[in-house]
Amino acid sequence: MPELPDITAYITALAPRVVGQPLEQLRIASPLLLRTAVPPIQSIEGKSVRSLRRLGKRIVFAFDPDETREPLFLVLHLMIAGRLHWRELKAGARPKLGGRNNLASFDFPNGSLVLTEAGAKRRASLHLVRGEAALAALDPGGLDIFSLSLNDFRAALSAENHTLKRALTDPRVLSGIGNAYSDEILWAAKLSPLAQTQKLTPEEWQRLYTATRETLQTWIDRFNSEAEKSFPEKVTAFRPEMAVHGRYNLPCPRCSTPVQRIRYADNETNYCPHCQTNGRVLADRSLSRLLGSDWPRTLEELEALKRK
Repeated sequence: MPELPDITAYITALAPRVVGQPLEQLRIASPLLLRTAVPPIQSIEGKSVRSLRRLGKRIVFAFDPDETREPLFLVLHLMIAGRLHWRELKAGARPKLGGRNNLASFDFPNGSLVLTEAGAKRRASLHLVRGEAALAALDPGGLDIFSLSLNDFRAALSAENHTLKRALTDPRVLSGIGNAYSDEILWAAKLSPLAQTQKLTPEEWQRLYTATRETLQTWIDRFNSEAEKSFPEKVTAFRPEMAVHGRYNLPCPRCSTPVQRIRYADNETNYCPHCQTNGRVLADRSLSRLLGSDWPRTLEELEALKRK
Protein backbone atom coordinates (compact mmCIF):
# COMPACT_ATOMS: atom_id res chain seq x y z
CA MET A 1 0.00 0.00 0.00
CA PRO A 2 1.42 3.43 -0.86
CA GLU A 3 2.41 5.13 2.39
CA LEU A 4 3.33 8.66 3.43
CA PRO A 5 6.51 8.98 1.28
CA ASP A 6 4.74 7.53 -1.78
CA ILE A 7 1.63 9.69 -1.39
CA THR A 8 3.82 12.76 -0.92
CA ALA A 9 5.67 11.92 -4.14
CA TYR A 10 2.41 11.52 -6.05
CA ILE A 11 1.27 14.95 -4.83
CA THR A 12 4.63 16.49 -5.73
CA ALA A 13 4.35 15.10 -9.27
CA LEU A 14 0.67 15.95 -9.68
CA ALA A 15 0.74 19.55 -8.45
CA PRO A 16 2.41 21.14 -11.51
CA ARG A 17 0.27 18.99 -13.80
CA VAL A 18 -3.24 19.48 -12.40
CA VAL A 19 -3.44 22.40 -9.93
CA GLY A 20 -5.18 25.24 -11.71
CA GLN A 21 -6.39 22.92 -14.46
CA PRO A 22 -10.04 22.04 -15.07
CA LEU A 23 -11.09 18.40 -14.89
CA GLU A 24 -12.63 18.06 -18.33
CA GLN A 25 -13.97 14.56 -17.80
CA LEU A 26 -13.88 11.77 -15.22
CA ARG A 27 -14.29 8.32 -16.73
CA ILE A 28 -14.94 5.46 -14.31
CA ALA A 29 -14.65 1.91 -15.64
CA SER A 30 -15.22 0.05 -12.37
CA PRO A 31 -18.61 0.48 -10.65
CA LEU A 32 -17.01 -0.56 -7.34
CA LEU A 33 -14.66 2.43 -7.28
CA LEU A 34 -17.08 5.26 -6.48
CA ARG A 35 -18.40 5.07 -2.89
CA THR A 36 -20.59 8.20 -2.78
CA ALA A 37 -23.64 9.40 -4.71
CA VAL A 38 -24.13 12.93 -3.36
CA PRO A 39 -22.83 15.25 -4.69
CA PRO A 40 -23.07 13.57 -8.10
CA ILE A 41 -19.64 12.77 -9.50
CA GLN A 42 -20.38 14.69 -12.71
CA SER A 43 -20.60 17.92 -10.68
CA ILE A 44 -16.80 18.27 -10.60
CA GLU A 45 -16.40 18.07 -14.37
CA GLY A 46 -15.41 21.48 -15.68
CA LYS A 47 -14.24 22.66 -12.26
CA SER A 48 -10.59 23.45 -11.59
CA VAL A 49 -8.34 21.79 -9.04
CA ARG A 50 -7.49 24.38 -6.41
CA SER A 51 -5.03 22.34 -4.38
CA LEU A 52 -3.88 18.87 -3.41
CA ARG A 53 -3.41 17.49 0.08
CA ARG A 54 -2.81 14.25 1.92
CA LEU A 55 -5.33 12.73 4.32
CA GLY A 56 -3.61 9.74 5.91
CA LYS A 57 -2.88 7.47 2.97
CA ARG A 58 -5.44 9.25 0.78
CA ILE A 59 -4.94 11.88 -1.92
CA VAL A 60 -7.39 14.80 -1.80
CA PHE A 61 -8.19 16.95 -4.84
CA ALA A 62 -9.80 20.23 -3.75
CA PHE A 63 -12.08 21.67 -6.45
CA ASP A 64 -13.85 24.98 -6.96
CA PRO A 65 -17.05 25.40 -4.89
CA ASP A 66 -20.40 24.30 -6.26
CA GLU A 67 -23.68 26.20 -6.02
CA THR A 68 -23.62 25.85 -2.22
CA ARG A 69 -20.37 27.87 -2.18
CA GLU A 70 -18.60 25.03 -0.41
CA PRO A 71 -15.54 23.40 -1.99
CA LEU A 72 -15.77 19.91 -3.41
CA PHE A 73 -13.21 17.31 -2.41
CA LEU A 74 -12.39 14.22 -4.43
CA VAL A 75 -10.75 11.71 -2.08
CA LEU A 76 -8.78 8.84 -3.59
CA HIS A 77 -7.62 5.87 -1.51
CA LEU A 78 -5.28 3.58 -3.45
CA MET A 79 -5.41 0.79 -0.84
CA ILE A 80 -2.91 -2.04 -1.48
CA ALA A 81 -2.69 -2.38 -5.25
CA GLY A 82 -3.94 0.94 -6.61
CA ARG A 83 -1.46 3.01 -8.61
CA LEU A 84 -1.49 6.27 -10.60
CA HIS A 85 -0.08 6.90 -14.07
CA TRP A 86 0.23 10.15 -16.00
CA ARG A 87 -0.50 9.93 -19.72
CA GLU A 88 0.37 12.89 -21.92
CA LEU A 89 -2.02 13.77 -24.72
CA LYS A 90 -0.96 12.23 -28.01
CA ALA A 91 -2.55 13.81 -31.06
CA GLY A 92 -5.49 14.78 -28.84
CA ALA A 93 -6.29 11.16 -28.03
CA ARG A 94 -7.21 10.10 -24.49
CA PRO A 95 -6.03 6.77 -23.03
CA LYS A 96 -8.52 3.94 -23.37
CA LEU A 97 -9.82 2.18 -20.28
CA GLY A 98 -9.74 -1.34 -21.66
CA GLY A 99 -8.46 -4.21 -19.56
CA ARG A 100 -9.48 -5.26 -16.08
CA ASN A 101 -6.83 -3.21 -14.23
CA ASN A 102 -7.84 0.22 -15.55
CA LEU A 103 -10.38 1.69 -13.13
CA ALA A 104 -10.65 5.37 -14.02
CA SER A 105 -9.22 8.26 -16.00
CA PHE A 106 -9.13 11.88 -14.82
CA ASP A 107 -8.87 13.89 -18.05
CA PHE A 108 -7.23 17.32 -17.92
CA PRO A 109 -6.37 19.66 -20.83
CA ASN A 110 -2.70 18.64 -20.69
CA GLY A 111 -3.03 14.91 -20.01
CA SER A 112 -4.85 12.15 -18.18
CA LEU A 113 -4.33 10.67 -14.75
CA VAL A 114 -5.12 6.95 -14.99
CA LEU A 115 -5.93 4.85 -11.93
CA THR A 116 -5.10 1.15 -12.10
CA GLU A 117 -5.44 -1.65 -9.57
CA ALA A 118 -3.70 -5.00 -9.89
CA GLY A 119 -5.26 -8.25 -8.73
CA ALA A 120 -8.82 -9.54 -8.63
CA LYS A 121 -9.96 -7.64 -5.51
CA ARG A 122 -11.25 -4.11 -5.99
CA ARG A 123 -10.30 -2.19 -2.84
CA ALA A 124 -9.37 1.27 -4.18
CA SER A 125 -12.04 3.86 -3.45
CA LEU A 126 -13.15 7.29 -4.60
CA HIS A 127 -15.31 9.65 -2.53
CA LEU A 128 -16.72 13.01 -3.57
CA VAL A 129 -17.73 15.15 -0.59
CA ARG A 130 -18.83 18.74 -0.05
CA GLY A 131 -17.18 20.98 2.55
CA GLU A 132 -14.44 20.63 5.13
CA ALA A 133 -16.68 18.90 7.67
CA ALA A 134 -17.51 16.07 5.27
CA LEU A 135 -13.82 15.75 4.39
CA ALA A 136 -12.87 15.55 8.08
CA ALA A 137 -15.30 12.65 8.50
CA LEU A 138 -13.06 10.57 6.20
CA ASP A 139 -9.95 11.28 8.27
CA PRO A 140 -9.01 8.27 10.45
CA GLY A 141 -7.47 10.73 12.89
CA GLY A 142 -3.79 9.77 12.88
CA LEU A 143 -1.31 12.44 13.94
CA ASP A 144 1.40 13.92 11.71
CA ILE A 145 4.75 12.70 13.02
CA PHE A 146 6.47 15.91 11.92
CA SER A 147 4.19 18.06 14.06
CA LEU A 148 4.66 15.99 17.24
CA SER A 149 7.04 16.53 20.10
CA LEU A 150 8.67 13.53 21.73
CA ASN A 151 6.20 13.73 24.61
CA ASP A 152 3.22 13.94 22.25
CA PHE A 153 4.57 11.00 20.26
CA ARG A 154 5.00 8.90 23.39
CA ALA A 155 1.54 9.80 24.68
CA ALA A 156 -0.13 8.89 21.40
CA LEU A 157 1.55 5.50 21.03
CA SER A 158 1.28 4.49 24.68
CA ALA A 159 -2.34 5.50 25.24
CA GLU A 160 -3.07 1.79 24.90
CA ASN A 161 -0.63 -1.08 25.34
CA HIS A 162 0.04 -2.53 21.89
CA THR A 163 3.04 -3.86 20.02
CA LEU A 164 5.18 -1.23 18.33
CA LYS A 165 4.30 -2.67 14.93
CA ARG A 166 0.59 -2.26 15.58
CA ALA A 167 0.90 1.20 17.12
CA LEU A 168 3.01 2.59 14.28
CA THR A 169 0.64 1.28 11.60
CA ASP A 170 -2.63 2.22 13.32
CA PRO A 171 -4.11 5.03 11.15
CA ARG A 172 -5.94 6.36 14.23
CA VAL A 173 -2.60 6.94 15.99
CA LEU A 174 -0.12 8.07 13.32
CA SER A 175 -0.85 9.30 9.82
CA GLY A 176 0.43 7.51 6.73
CA ILE A 177 2.65 4.74 8.14
CA GLY A 178 2.07 1.17 6.98
CA ASN A 179 3.74 -2.20 6.83
CA ALA A 180 6.84 -1.26 4.84
CA TYR A 181 8.03 1.86 6.62
CA SER A 182 7.19 0.54 10.08
CA ASP A 183 9.69 -2.27 9.42
CA GLU A 184 12.32 0.27 8.38
CA ILE A 185 11.61 2.51 11.37
CA LEU A 186 11.89 -0.32 13.89
CA TRP A 187 15.13 -1.52 12.31
CA ALA A 188 16.58 2.00 12.50
CA ALA A 189 15.49 2.26 16.15
CA LYS A 190 16.88 -1.22 16.98
CA LEU A 191 13.56 -2.23 18.53
CA SER A 192 11.52 -5.41 18.30
CA PRO A 193 8.25 -5.16 16.37
CA LEU A 194 6.63 -7.02 19.29
CA ALA A 195 7.90 -4.69 22.02
CA GLN A 196 5.02 -3.28 24.08
CA THR A 197 4.40 0.46 23.94
CA GLN A 198 3.84 0.78 27.68
CA LYS A 199 7.12 -0.97 28.51
CA LEU A 200 9.64 1.14 26.60
CA THR A 201 12.36 3.02 28.43
CA PRO A 202 12.87 6.78 27.92
CA GLU A 203 15.97 6.02 25.85
CA GLU A 204 13.99 3.61 23.63
CA TRP A 205 11.28 6.23 23.15
CA GLN A 206 13.90 8.71 22.00
CA ARG A 207 15.34 6.20 19.53
CA LEU A 208 11.89 5.37 18.16
CA TYR A 209 10.88 9.02 17.81
CA THR A 210 14.10 9.94 16.03
CA ALA A 211 14.00 6.86 13.77
CA THR A 212 10.39 7.52 12.76
CA ARG A 213 11.04 11.09 11.71
CA GLU A 214 14.42 10.47 10.07
CA THR A 215 13.36 7.33 8.20
CA LEU A 216 10.25 8.93 6.74
CA GLN A 217 12.05 12.19 5.90
CA THR A 218 14.82 10.31 4.11
CA TRP A 219 12.36 8.50 1.86
CA ILE A 220 10.19 11.59 1.34
CA ASP A 221 13.22 13.57 0.19
CA ARG A 222 14.35 10.75 -2.11
CA PHE A 223 10.95 10.25 -3.72
CA ASN A 224 10.21 13.97 -4.03
CA SER A 225 13.51 14.49 -5.82
CA GLU A 226 12.57 11.76 -8.30
CA ALA A 227 8.98 13.04 -8.66
CA GLU A 228 10.20 16.52 -9.59
CA LYS A 229 11.91 14.96 -12.60
CA SER A 230 9.31 12.45 -13.76
CA PHE A 231 5.96 11.03 -12.68
CA PRO A 232 6.39 8.10 -10.23
CA GLU A 233 5.22 5.18 -12.37
CA LYS A 234 6.73 2.34 -10.32
CA VAL A 235 5.51 2.84 -6.77
CA THR A 236 6.26 -0.27 -4.72
CA ALA A 237 6.64 -1.28 -1.08
CA PHE A 238 9.76 -3.27 -1.90
CA ARG A 239 12.88 -1.22 -2.56
CA PRO A 240 16.38 -2.66 -2.90
CA GLU A 241 17.69 0.21 -0.75
CA MET A 242 15.50 -0.84 2.18
CA ALA A 243 17.19 -2.37 5.18
CA VAL A 244 14.78 -5.17 6.12
CA HIS A 245 11.36 -4.85 4.52
CA GLY A 246 10.91 -7.48 1.83
CA ARG A 247 14.45 -8.74 2.43
CA TYR A 248 13.78 -12.08 4.14
CA ASN A 249 16.95 -14.19 4.43
CA LEU A 250 19.10 -11.41 2.96
CA PRO A 251 21.87 -9.94 5.13
CA CYS A 252 21.08 -7.06 7.47
CA PRO A 253 23.05 -4.03 6.14
CA ARG A 254 24.21 -3.25 9.68
CA CYS A 255 25.35 -6.65 11.00
CA SER A 256 24.95 -9.12 8.07
CA THR A 257 22.57 -11.37 10.06
CA PRO A 258 19.89 -12.92 7.80
CA VAL A 259 16.66 -10.92 7.98
CA GLN A 260 13.74 -12.86 9.48
CA ARG A 261 9.98 -12.48 9.14
CA ILE A 262 6.63 -12.96 10.82
CA ARG A 263 3.89 -13.83 8.35
CA TYR A 264 0.21 -13.11 8.94
CA ALA A 265 -2.75 -12.81 6.56
CA ASP A 266 -1.51 -10.92 3.46
CA ASN A 267 1.37 -9.19 5.23
CA GLU A 268 4.66 -9.97 6.85
CA THR A 269 6.92 -8.18 9.30
CA ASN A 270 10.63 -8.20 8.57
CA TYR A 271 13.28 -7.65 11.23
CA CYS A 272 16.90 -8.34 12.13
CA PRO A 273 17.12 -10.71 15.13
CA HIS A 274 20.63 -9.54 16.03
CA CYS A 275 19.86 -5.80 15.93
CA GLN A 276 16.28 -5.85 17.18
CA THR A 277 15.47 -8.92 19.31
CA ASN A 278 18.73 -9.85 21.03
CA GLY A 279 19.17 -12.88 18.79
CA ARG A 280 15.68 -14.23 19.44
CA VAL A 281 13.67 -15.54 16.49
CA LEU A 282 10.09 -14.32 16.78
CA ALA A 283 7.37 -16.93 16.40
CA ASP A 284 5.71 -17.07 12.99
CA ARG A 285 2.03 -17.73 13.64
CA SER A 286 1.50 -20.48 11.07
CA LEU A 287 4.82 -22.26 11.57
CA SER A 288 4.79 -21.97 15.36
CA ARG A 289 1.40 -23.67 15.46
CA LEU A 290 2.82 -26.47 13.35
CA LEU A 291 6.06 -26.89 15.30
CA GLY A 292 4.72 -26.12 18.78
CA SER A 293 7.45 -26.51 21.41
CA ASP A 294 9.95 -27.31 18.64
CA TRP A 295 9.82 -23.72 17.39
CA PRO A 296 13.42 -22.40 17.25
CA ARG A 297 14.08 -19.60 19.72
CA THR A 298 17.47 -18.49 18.37
CA LEU A 299 19.18 -18.17 15.00
CA GLU A 300 21.38 -21.15 15.89
CA GLU A 301 18.35 -23.33 16.55
CA LEU A 302 16.74 -22.10 13.34
CA GLU A 303 19.82 -22.99 11.29
CA ALA A 304 19.98 -26.40 12.93
CA LEU A 305 16.33 -27.02 12.07
CA LYS A 306 16.96 -26.07 8.43
CA ARG A 307 19.79 -28.62 8.24
CA LYS A 308 17.59 -31.53 9.36
